[in-house]
Amino acid sequence: MQRIIVATLLGWACLGFAHANERIALEHLTIDIHDNAALTRGAKIFVNYCTGCHAATAMRYARIARDLGLSEDAMYKGGYLYATHKLGDPMNVALLHKDATNWLGVAPPDLSTIARYRGTDWLYTYLRAFYSDPARATGVNNRVFKDVAMPNVLWELQGIQTLNPDDHGGKLTLTRPGRLSQEGFDHTVSDLVHFLAYMGEPAQLERARIAPWVLGYLALLLVVLYLLKKEYWKDVR
Repeated sequence: MQRIIVATLLGWACLGFAHANERIALEHLTIDIHDNAALTRGAKIFVNYCTGCHAATAMRYARIARDLGLSEDAMYKGGYLYATHKLGDPMNVALLHKDATNWLGVAPPDLSTIARYRGTDWLYTYLRAFYSDPARATGVNNRVFKDVAMPNVLWELQGIQTLNPDDHGGKLTLTRPGRLSQEGFDHTVSDLVHFLAYMGEPAQLERARIAPWVLGYLALLLVVLYLLKKEYWKDVR
């Protein structure tokens, strides 16, 4: 009986999620977890634009340096790590939970596994879907996540968009250009989402590295076991 109840609740949740997103077509982003350049750029964007509010306590700066091939000196001088942190520290933030709740209405979530929870397509679409909304305390709203408490921290790069509600689903129009072109901003968001995807499961890089060796070992073991089997059963009629 409990299994039936759980399955029913999960079904309702899935239907609710599908209904909430049926009007918003998510834009697909192909993730290449082996694109070290994209991961490196994304890490810098994350540190400089996201860690002011969002922590990633499951990730340490030392892990980023090791996986992306960055020296400790490069981490500090390249803008991946600031003097207030040490290389072995987790990616915490100084923003207190109480202050975040008072200022934003809700504490910003930890982003360690946000890509696994939301999906990379959702993140890619969401980060590019902010628009001006004077009625909101932050001055912006989001086409994918209506009435979200998060401000558009990337607005200087993207510029300011407005929403035309008369179009089906609402069309976003760039009314004030940012420092980057639209294509350049899309690449920036892509790099950030690449890093979030890596951060959600950093062990996948190690698995990919050792996978050929494991498969080669299993293939060699198969040959040895086959020859052993033939030797053992050759006198059995």
